[in-house]
Amino acid sequence: MRKKWQICTLVLAAILAFGILPARAQAMETGFTPIRTYEGQFSDISPDSWFYDTVKALYELGLTNGKGTPDHFDPGGDLTVAEVATMVSRLRSLYESGDSEAGRNAFAGSGGEWYLPYVAHLQSQDVIGQEFEGSYDRPATRAEMAHVLAGALPQSLLEPVNREAVASGYGRGLYIQDVKEDTPYRDDILLLYDWGVAGGSDDTGSFRPDWRISRSEAAAMVARLAYADLRVTLDWEVLPSYSKKGYTLEEMVESDGTFYASPALGDREKIDADIRYMLASGERKIRLEYPNGTVTRQFADQLLSAFLDVARDYVEQTYNSVTALYSLNGDRSRVEIIFSSSLYDESEIDRFREETMAYAIGVHDQMWAEGAITEDMSEYDKARVYFTWICDHCRYDHTDSLMSHSGYQAFATGLAVCDGYTAAYNLLLKLEGIRCGTYSTTNHIWTVAELDGETYHIDTTWGDQDSGIDYRFFAMTEKFAVGRF
Repeated sequence: MRKKWQICTLVLAAILAFGILPARAQAMETGFTPIRTYEGQFSDISPDSWFYDTVKALYELGLTNGKGTPDHFDPGGDLTVAEVATMVSRLRSLYESGDSEAGRNAFAGSGGEWYLPYVAHLQSQDVIGQEFEGSYDRPATRAEMAHVLAGALPQSLLEPVNREAVASGYGRGLYIQDVKEDTPYRDDILLLYDWGVAGGSDDTGSFRPDWRISRSEAAAMVARLAYADLRVTLDWEVLPSYSKKGYTLEEMVESDGTFYASPALGDREKIDADIRYMLASGERKIRLEYPNGTVTRQFADQLLSAFLDVARDYVEQTYNSVTALYSLNGDRSRVEIIFSSSLYDESEIDRFREETMAYAIGVHDQMWAEGAITEDMSEYDKARVYFTWICDHCRYDHTDSLMSHSGYQAFATGLAVCDGYTAAYNLLLKLEGIRCGTYSTTNHIWTVAELDGETYHIDTTWGDQDSGIDYRFFAMTEKFAVGRF
């Protein structure tokens, strides 16, 4: 999951690079000259409407005359793809020649539907191609509007006023969450945010790409392209590049989407794939199927034991208890494995998981902000820094209270036993993208991590001695680590 985020960020950087503002761009932005004055011609909008200024601007530029009758704008009405093309063609033509109909007029006289000259004009400027063929009469989506608008004007005219906010907020999944990698015209949508042409419809900047574009929304976007003073400056929190704010426990788990419906009891690799699939999906249940006659009470118990044993590799995920439901259905037996935690009430599991993650992110970001962790450090050195932090901030809970088995308690109060130490430490390593799991005996658990291509055993519990930090228990060989018991 971490790799996916990095790729997303690199792609976003490339997308936004198109919006780089040359030094002369402010001078190039000639401004569109109004050709008439708006004096309340539209009876269905009022000065307190959020879109009043943008509709007014469009009217004064001659880009809209309302709908149906001269005094009716219909702000909530749908805009067809043809109407989107018409509006954008007029804007482009106004920029090119000062005449909003010049582009259309150059292609008039060939017959056909009324909007075809506007379409031909946009195609001649490479604003659109053939992607809307046969679709001009239907309502346009917001994503389609973004696509047409992204090429409406030379990009050198458009200052990327929100580059850092978009790169930080979108790259970490905090904002524009409804625009995915496979969303149609994703790159064009992000450019509109970058330029201040789009600002989102809620506190997380949602774009609603599949929704129909209303006339008021279209007016706002077109007017913002024309006038810099109408563009939106996003007030989103801009995080430093190292920050992991917004990361979730799901993103701590790598899964390629492989799932095995009937893993054998001894097939640890397939069971591990199923657990990773579940955790990466944010689920707590795994549904399996076996041939009838396979599932007995003994088989179910052994299956639970096998899944729980593998789940200990992901101790930072909190789940340390499993139950099973199984039933017969035709020639198949269905088994549902449900993961939970003995540490918290059922209703509190999600809250504690989220708070644990927040604590870990806070430590991670603090280490980077203070320079204790830097970009040029090896994985080995980063792991040692976090080893030191855990040992400095935790102490062994000899009362062995239930909560001390959790990473939450290790972060929140500094009290922990071995699985609490290990859960907290593994979470910090995974925030650095370091692969790690656990090694368990009947009465102890510690970290196994891959650092710079080498596998090491790391025991933060034993490293935290009353006399100070004992670094013999950092980066142990397996022989030394296991030989202690």
